[in-house]
Amino acid sequence: MPPFPDRLQAGSSYPLGATFDGLGINFAVFSANAHRIELCLFDPAGRREITRLALPEYTDEIWHGYLPGARPGLIYGYRAHGPYEPQHGHRFNPHKLLLDPYARRLTGEIRRSDAIFGYRVNSPRYDLSFDRRDSAPAVAKGVVVAEDFNWGDDRPPKVPWSDTVIYEAHLKGLTIQRSELRPRERGTFAALADQGVIDHLRRLGVTAVELMPVHAFVQDQHLLEKGLRNYWGYNTLGFFAIEPRYLSDGTAEDMRIAVRRLHAAGLEVILDVVYNHTAEGNEFGPTLSFRGLDNANYYRLLPDNPRHYINDTGTGNTVNLSHPRVLQMVMDSLRYWVTSFHVDGFRFDLGTILGREGYGFDAGSGFFDAVRQDPVLSRVKLISEPWDPGPGGYQLGQHPPGFAEWNDRFRDSVRRFWRGDEGQRSDFAARLAGSADLFGHRGRRPYASINYVASHDGFTLLDTVSYAEKHNEANGEDNNDGHSENLSANWGTEGPSIDPATREIRTRLQCAMLATVFLAQGTPMLLAGDEFGRTQNGNNNAYAQDNETSWIDWTMADSDEGRLLTDFVARVIALRHEHPILRCAAFLHGKDQPAPNVLDIAWFDEQGEVISAEAWDNPAERTMVLRRAAAAADGSVPILTCFFNPTPEDQSFRLPAPQLPTTVLIDSADPAAMERALEGDIVPVKARSVVLTRSVYVK
Repeated sequence: MPPFPDRLQAGSSYPLGATFDGLGINFAVFSANAHRIELCLFDPAGRREITRLALPEYTDEIWHGYLPGARPGLIYGYRAHGPYEPQHGHRFNPHKLLLDPYARRLTGEIRRSDAIFGYRVNSPRYDLSFDRRDSAPAVAKGVVVAEDFNWGDDRPPKVPWSDTVIYEAHLKGLTIQRSELRPRERGTFAALADQGVIDHLRRLGVTAVELMPVHAFVQDQHLLEKGLRNYWGYNTLGFFAIEPRYLSDGTAEDMRIAVRRLHAAGLEVILDVVYNHTAEGNEFGPTLSFRGLDNANYYRLLPDNPRHYINDTGTGNTVNLSHPRVLQMVMDSLRYWVTSFHVDGFRFDLGTILGREGYGFDAGSGFFDAVRQDPVLSRVKLISEPWDPGPGGYQLGQHPPGFAEWNDRFRDSVRRFWRGDEGQRSDFAARLAGSADLFGHRGRRPYASINYVASHDGFTLLDTVSYAEKHNEANGEDNNDGHSENLSANWGTEGPSIDPATREIRTRLQCAMLATVFLAQGTPMLLAGDEFGRTQNGNNNAYAQDNETSWIDWTMADSDEGRLLTDFVARVIALRHEHPILRCAAFLHGKDQPAPNVLDIAWFDEQGEVISAEAWDNPAERTMVLRRAAAAADGSVPILTCFFNPTPEDQSFRLPAPQLPTTVLIDSADPAAMERALEGDIVPVKARSVVLTRSVYVK
């Protein structure tokens, strides 16, 4: 390692982060309240601090300096000098090594040590005390990288929203138990790029993989003390760095290669990102980066008591997106993943937080406005989780145009309907039609509704039909965590059952709910493993289960039941791709008539009669027929009709007029059945199942 100079050159305030220009490295970091910031350089092992150099310039609240002759691979961190006045919102402590918020790569892990806290742990003055121990041996450091990956002819698939089918997966859990992969590749981006994984995704017919957080994150101390680990990763430390455990060779090329291979297969990559809070927690949390650089600006603090944090996230702190430099950091991070890693979109955890200003949620907040006008970000898929635990935090349907939203009302309605609850038919119909009551404004389209029946947060699909209660004892919280109401039922036995009748009902309901997701207007999302009956043994909050509870068991895919369910899912998704009316890009309102006496959308009862207003209001009525039609390019009018029977008895439905030759495309009660011609105008629909038929009107 060459000797370093005694002082840094002036450098530039832009770009932020550590940037190699071929001749040296420019360092730039934001802090409006620091008095001085030092750059700390380490030996190649990251263990020994070699030198400290003050950033010599301060321009527009950016501290910056230039180190000539430095090369990628340099390990570094910062120390910030300034007031330690928690009562005024300031928590500067130069004894704490701070990670660059723009660090592109991390080395080392956060180790259990009282030295990582800015205050003296166990002091009677709590966080008002001041700790003078050096935290460098116990914290992660940044590594300067060179961005020189050859993308060749990679092109984003740019799948239209109306054609999109999302597969939500945890990167590690998806492949950690695939025995055919090399051990060091399992659970990493290298495994995601494996042809066997890609073949499975293509066979299903999904078009996008939505990965749970892959940003570098911190393990929670209280979990480690219980012998658990943060599995989900919603505890971000670095918004520009990949979690090191997800890289088989330690370099970001692992992820880039995976994205390139997925793109070559026509698959998009969407990242679940966490910009609402950081891993530093509340006032009693560690000082790792943002808190030590400028606590009063990076976080929202209580105006009348800035010692404490606004906790709209429920995690201890809330990132202050109202500050322009913090907003810039988030925007720079998003653009980085698009331009440097070619990702195709983002799902924003606790998305309501990103729209919060000082007065509450605003669909015209600085963040939403910045993203919507950005020439890079406005062209990728944007999905919000439209709620947070704070006041007024539930904002489903209230996000601005350009954003899709997770629709938990779809999930809840589908679960209630197929559980057999009374009074669900009207709401179920609204969800099938794309939730126009929620999204039909400001020119938004049906695909703004992300339709799902299970996600990482809650029961898997199999558990939804196998457990009446949550079973989260393994989380070490006395089963008090996670939602208590899951709108689930066990159908006779809590948990696994060997009873053939119980197993048959569960399989039938899984098929019915999966069919509902893919036959509804909107953007369908499938939880990884639900296509072959994955279980978490009743745990509906497996955030700390980095083990077989959460990892996908691929042997289930090879079981008879697993193959049956997987084949059924692939068939329904294929039908969705084949028939445009099943993925219509516009809301249908029953006003257009593509064929004589055939509206674009209509609802019927078992007798083939249009459901009356009185019947809609009858809570005892549960069965329903949904018919959709649209003219094809050749002038014909395909008519797709869904017959829903959530009751415990078989039902006979009359095909609504006009009477045309009709084909049964799927029957969820007989998932292996092939297409067949319907004889007559009576459609038999077994208990707790859905049937899809196709007719064609030809002029």
